[in-house]
Amino acid sequence: MDPRLGVLPRPVSVDLHDGEFRLTPATMIYAGSERFAFSARFLAEHIGLAIGEQPPRIEVNPSPPAGSIAILAGPPGMDLGEEGYHISIGSARLEIRAGGPAGAFYGVQTVRQLLPPNWEYGALRPPRPTATGVALRAMTIVDRPRFAWRGAMLDVSRHFLTVDEVERYVDLMALHKLNRLHLHLADDQGWRIEIKSWPNLATHGGSTEVGGGSGGYYTQEQYAGLVRYAADRFVTIVPEIDMPGHTNAALASYAELNCDGAARSLYTGIDVGFSALCVEKEITYKFIHDVVGEIAALTPGPYFHIGGDEVKTLKPELYNAFVERVQGIVQSHGKRMIGWDEIAPTKLLPTSIVQHWRPKTTPAAAVAKGATVIMSVADRAYLDMKYDAGTPIGLTWAGVIDVRTSYDWDPAAAAAGVPEGSLLGVEAPLWSETLANIRDVEFMAFPRLAALAEVGWTRQQDRKWTDFRDRLGAQAPRWVALGLSFYRAPEIPWR
Repeated sequence: MDPRLGVLPRPVSVDLHDGEFRLTPATMIYAGSERFAFSARFLAEHIGLAIGEQPPRIEVNPSPPAGSIAILAGPPGMDLGEEGYHISIGSARLEIRAGGPAGAFYGVQTVRQLLPPNWEYGALRPPRPTATGVALRAMTIVDRPRFAWRGAMLDVSRHFLTVDEVERYVDLMALHKLNRLHLHLADDQGWRIEIKSWPNLATHGGSTEVGGGSGGYYTQEQYAGLVRYAADRFVTIVPEIDMPGHTNAALASYAELNCDGAARSLYTGIDVGFSALCVEKEITYKFIHDVVGEIAALTPGPYFHIGGDEVKTLKPELYNAFVERVQGIVQSHGKRMIGWDEIAPTKLLPTSIVQHWRPKTTPAAAVAKGATVIMSVADRAYLDMKYDAGTPIGLTWAGVIDVRTSYDWDPAAAAAGVPEGSLLGVEAPLWSETLANIRDVEFMAFPRLAALAEVGWTRQQDRKWTDFRDRLGAQAPRWVALGLSFYRAPEIPWR
C-alpha cells in the first residue's frame, strides 16, 4: 500500500524516495532535549515489544548516531510554528524535527500511522519479534496546521462518561492531531463536576441523566487528573458551564437560584429552553463567581465557556446584561470567555470568543468589533446528527450529515462576514441526548471526527474529497485494532 494513504490529516507535502529505514531490536530513540522526551517515550511505548524483547531504549542526546530515530528541534530556516514538524526517513535515520514539543508529538503521530496498524493492539502483534525488523519507505514529510483551534466537544451532561472513557476520546483526538477538548459539564439533565462551595450541585444535580440513569460527576481531583492527561497529549481542556439557560440541574440543587425560591425537580428529558437562572438576584452572581473560580483554578488552559445558548425565558436586555456581567467574572479569574453565537450581539471584550453553530445566522457584527470565532456550524460539524435516515441513534434537527458533508466545506466561507483571519479554527460538538455510552459516542464521532480533523489541519487548497475518501478507507485496520466502534459509511472504500 502507498504509505501516503495511511496519513490523516493530509500533510502539506509528502515526497517518496528510494530506499528504506529498518526498525530493528537495536534501534534506539533519541530526544534532542527534555522538551521532546514525552514524544520519545510515547513512540517507544507504541512500538513496545513488536520488534524486540524490550521496547526501544530512549536517550536524551542532541547528536544521535546513525541507525536511530531522532526527535530534534528545527530544521534551521524552516518556520514550522509550535505545531509543525518535518520528517525525514532514509536508510541512516528516521528524523522528526519540530518547532516545539507539540510539533514533535504530531510528528510522532504521523510516524505511528506509517507503522503497522496491528501494533495498536498487543494481541494482534507478531507472536515473537524478528531480527529483520520492520521497513519504512524513505520519504520526506513537511507539515503544519491551518488552524490553531482544532477541537471536539463531549456532552457529558445528558449522559455521563467516566474519566477512563474521556481519556480514550483524548487518545483518539491526539491520533488525529486535534488539540482542544470542550467539556460540556452542566446542563438541565446533570451537573458533572464537584464544586466544594456548592456541594449539592454534584451530589444532587449530578445524580441522574437522560432517561433516568444514575448519572455521575467528577471529583475535583479526577477532573484535575483528566486535565493533566490531556495536556500531556497537547490537548487543552475547555470547561463549559452553560448559563443562564440549560441550568435545571443547578436549579434543582439550590432553591435560591430560582426567582421564586423553589427548587426545581430533577429533569431527565431532552427538551431545551425552559430553564434559566434568576439573573436579577445577586446570589446568582456569587454562585457563578464561585463556580468559575473553582473550575478555573483546576484548569491551566486560558478558556472558560459560559454556554449562553437557547435562552427562551429572558428578555434580550436581561440576557445581554447577564452575559456582559459574567464576562467580567470570567476575566477576573484570568480566563477568556467563550460562548455560543447567541452572545454575539452583546458588548464583548476583545479577548472573548464566539462559537458559531447556527447555519442561518452569522456573528459578523461581533467580528466587525474584533471578536474571534470558532466554527461549529451544526449542519456540518454536529456529530450527533444521523448519518442517514436509517442511523439507529442520533438526531436530525440540523439535517442528516454523511461523511462528505462533514468534510467538503471551507470554514472561512461558512458564514458571511467571517473571514479566515477572524477564525481561531473549527470544533466538532457531540451532544449526547441519544448516546448512552462510549460505544455510541465513538459510532457517531467516527469517521466524521477524522473528516473534521482534516478540515481543521489541512490547507483548503490541498483537500480533495476523492483523495480523503481513499485515505479514510485505509484507516480501517488501525481503527479495528484500536477497538473503535466506527460507522462503516457506504461511500468509503474501507480496507
